Amino acid sequence: MTALRAGVIGVGHLGQHHARLYASLPGSQLVGVTDQSAERARLIADRHGARAFGTVDELLTHVDLVSVAVPTSAHYAVAKTCLLAGKHVLVEKPIAVTSAEAHELVRLARQNGRCLQVGHSERFNPVMQVMRSHIGRPVFIECHRLSSFSERGTDVDVVLDLMIHDLDMVLSFNPGPVEDIRAAGVPVLSPTIDIANARIQFKSGCVANLTASRVSMNKMRRLRLFQRDNYVSIDFQTRQGIICRRDTKAGQRPAVDIEQLQGGEEEPLKLQLESFLHAAATGTRPVVSGEDGAAALDVAQQVLEAIAAFVARQDEGIKGAF
Repeated sequence: MTALRAGVIGVGHLGQHHARLYASLPGSQLVGVTDQSAERARLIADRHGARAFGTVDELLTHVDLVSVAVPTSAHYAVAKTCLLAGKHVLVEKPIAVTSAEAHELVRLARQNGRCLQVGHSERFNPVMQVMRSHIGRPVFIECHRLSSFSERGTDVDVVLDLMIHDLDMVLSFNPGPVEDIRAAGVPVLSPTIDIANARIQFKSGCVANLTASRVSMNKMRRLRLFQRDNYVSIDFQTRQGIICRRDTKAGQRPAVDIEQLQGGEEEPLKLQLESFLHAAATGTRPVVSGEDGAAALDVAQQVLEAIAAFVARQDEGIKGAF
């Protein structure tokens, strides 16, 4: 496979690793980077023998594909510019801020025959490689994604910052159309929602309960699935999976057979970029397509609407008490 010329737009906390990997992967050649900080762009470019470009437009004339790792609020504008320029695009999660923006990016990718992939990196967590085949039709899904507070990512609420990972993962299990969403959330350290919980009822009967917090003392990235014949637990941090099944060899006495599985040490971002390079080179559908990213954002918007309704009810309750 001929190495594709790659560029990175935004080389902060996450974008610097996109640059590092493009410079090392056999399927790509890191041509250049750009960033709001010219000094930062030069630092990362020099580190990998690439060029620092002053603007996005200048970079686009020299590359075949780009990673867009700018703040979420700028995802749509930057990704749109890249797609209109005929480039393959990997945009970090979430794909955009609004559903309208997301579906416009999907339309532009189709119209221009370009690959649009969304950076939902948990899909590439090695634990999913060993656990995916054990997931069939969950009847109940529970997700916890907790982290300590950081200024990074607070240009959006915790639903778009953290819960979006689990919304994408839940939808990847094909639970069907959403029937109802109940949600609650509160701001703590930022002007937007920092802790949120959502209960999603699907028409299939499956229920997903998701909790996301970016003001927690301890980190947690855990997913649990209850199926008709087993229980599955996945820890994305330790990359460990557990499957609990009824032990059919135990005779009359009920017993549970527990199987523990361990994911590999591969870097999820590396696997994600390899997947993107393959999709761009072959014209095949990405593992996490623009359509997937838009679907996750559609549900995220419904969660935010449910939170807004919850907040309104709380405000009415407070007013009614006086």
